[in-house]
Amino acid sequence: MLEIAIAGYCLYFLISIYTSFMQVDYVKRAKTKNAVILTPTKFIEAGNYSVETQRLSILSSFYDFILFFMWISFGLAFLDDMTITYQGWTKAVIFIDLFIIINWFLGLPFELYSTFKIDKKYGFSNMTPKLYIQDTIKSSILFLLFGSVVIAVLALIIESFPSWWIYGFVFIFVTFVLINMLAPYFMMMFNKFEPLKDEELSQKIKALLDSVGFKSSGVFSSDASKRDNRLNAYFGGLGTSKRVVLFDTLIEKLTHNELLAVLGHELGHAKNGDIYKNIGIMGVVFFTIFAIFGNLPEELFLQLHLNNEPYAVIIIIMMFTSPIFFFLMPLMSAMSRHNEYAADEFGSDLASEEDLVNALLKLANENKSFPLSHPLYIFFFYSHPPLVDRLKELGYTGAGIAQMKDDDSLKGDCKIDE
Repeated sequence: MLEIAIAGYCLYFLISIYTSFMQVDYVKRAKTKNAVILTPTKFIEAGNYSVETQRLSILSSFYDFILFFMWISFGLAFLDDMTITYQGWTKAVIFIDLFIIINWFLGLPFELYSTFKIDKKYGFSNMTPKLYIQDTIKSSILFLLFGSVVIAVLALIIESFPSWWIYGFVFIFVTFVLINMLAPYFMMMFNKFEPLKDEELSQKIKALLDSVGFKSSGVFSSDASKRDNRLNAYFGGLGTSKRVVLFDTLIEKLTHNELLAVLGHELGHAKNGDIYKNIGIMGVVFFTIFAIFGNLPEELFLQLHLNNEPYAVIIIIMMFTSPIFFFLMPLMSAMSRHNEYAADEFGSDLASEEDLVNALLKLANENKSFPLSHPLYIFFFYSHPPLVDRLKELGYTGAGIAQMKDDDSLKGDCKIDE
């Protein structure tokens, strides 16, 4: 049984690594061509940023692959010996917490390099060591408080019910929904949220929300720039906790009409029920995972030198869930890309195509988002359509798109033709 699980994990690793290498090669060639959508300087800079982050991701994947085999070879057994005096849900909490903490420490160099080296090099990160430590302490407290409770309850379910996986799925799915509802309150631990100071913009946004019957708990500005210079906006929470959040960087860079177009896109997701569709999709994914791991054979625990107890079941789910998510991702991403097109259409009707196009162009330039990708990478990893395709659907034909059609060196590598 372990051999089958390892084979699945290796297949997932090889395909993901191959896809990343194809993406690096594609972007390296594409960034030497005529600039598309972005200004020539930003086009090259975005290509370089994409290549650097992708190379770090590849290195991190190899590192994680080695750690995976170290864990299943001796690491889990060693951790089991360290926690041998504990039983039941107590052992599950201590064992899983230690596993996560160790993995976090082992992966810390990649996170620090990404935040303090690459992101600072390209003008994104404003993170300071002090703020990083503060964020780490806050997120650790959240994990130890709430994560440990989730682990404890799941462990109790596993040891209390023969068909534990059904009840386990229900519990995890409900927890997932609650996290989405409470997310705005958790975010208050990390960011400061204030009502918009621009009263004119606030009134325009409220009029926009009222025009489609969207109810929220308010429109807020987030001090995201203290960590990062990227532009973004989102609707957070569910039910009465819903709120509109604009990054201060977005407010600074976009005009009122462009901001309304971006919010119109987000309203499209709300009106089309995409939030609830995504929750439903995650419900199917969670159910699939729990159904697969609901009846693990005793042989698997013996091969991993673990006892068939809640802590071992949970750690096996955690370690072998990534391949399942990866192979379900193309279907999930395809549905998400379809929803993005529909949201663009809704947003452009609510505001204007010109304003949405201008907003997307500014977002791409400010966020240094390279507009072209290898089709295989898009297939697996793109939850949004390539920006080239989104702009073409909105009627945009400028900034090098026409020239791309005649570039044989990239033909077939980017979906830009009608």
